[in-house]
Amino acid sequence: MTPAGLSAGWRERVIEYIERAAQPREKFGHQVRLYALTREIGRDLVYDDDVVFAAAWLHDIGVFIGHRPESVVALTAWDNVAYAAERAPDLLREFGFPGDVARVVDAIRTHQAKAEPRSIEAELVRDADILEQLGAIGVLRAVCKIGRDTRYKTFSDVRPVLVEAVEYLPGRLRLPRARELAVDRVRMLRAFVDAMDGEAGAGLL
Repeated sequence: MTPAGLSAGWRERVIEYIERAAQPREKFGHQVRLYALTREIGRDLVYDDDVVFAAAWLHDIGVFIGHRPESVVALTAWDNVAYAAERAPDLLREFGFPGDVARVVDAIRTHQAKAEPRSIEAELVRDADILEQLGAIGVLRAVCKIGRDTRYKTFSDVRPVLVEAVEYLPGRLRLPRARELAVDRVRMLRAFVDAMDGEAGAGLL
């Protein structure tokens, strides 16, 4: 049971929590953009925006420093999605979330491109997350990991991420508006990859 009056400001409490927890710092912006994208994608659809908001803001807590393991060995086996899904219910109760926690957890569990969402809310979060990996934002999010993410030590390590994004991710989008929004982002990302290959050739390190 949510205490009387607590639910009124639950969104603000979620944002405040993520603003404190999001490390490295630029990860905060991902949630801001992601939720805005869900609004754009779903502007003509009927769905529970409370569920979408909660899932969009909490889906990535498992990648934040302080939440993920510090050990390189532990990180290789880390399931950040499972962590976020496990932590979300307690956090939402703490924030005074008035909606269906199970639906939020389901959207978190299926937010990655490889997953199969089972609700319109989950589809919105997943499609928005895919769009965040395309275009100029996709380039920035990938390149900023070089040197601080153990998986990416050089530009060459990030190139496959960008190539996979442009070749695989657009086909995973489900909702019509998301596909429309992807067109310019895919065009930009493909041009970037082509220019990168043309300029660096075999010298990309």
